[in-house]
Amino acid sequence: MMPKRFVAGAVCPRCAEMDRIVTFETESGVFKECVSCGYSEQQLAQVEVKELDTRVNSDEISAPEIAAEVQVVKFMPGSQSKKS
Repeated sequence: MMPKRFVAGAVCPRCAEMDRIVTFETESGVFKECVSCGYSEQQLAQVEVKELDTRVNSDEISAPEIAAEVQVVKFMPGSQSKKS
């Protein structure tokens, strides 16, 4: 049996207490339970959540393409106009 783990930010639907829901798995399935009021519910569907694409995990842009987009900007001393 998997140890019970708290679900951060979860609110109990019966007593409305926050951070009191634990989740655990038995041979019968996955359950969630409130440690304050005893509310218990079996989770019927397991949803596989796909990780969001970011610039870190995306294969769309490779390192050479990023390097080609970089432009060096040099500031020349005295090139700013001075107003009196």
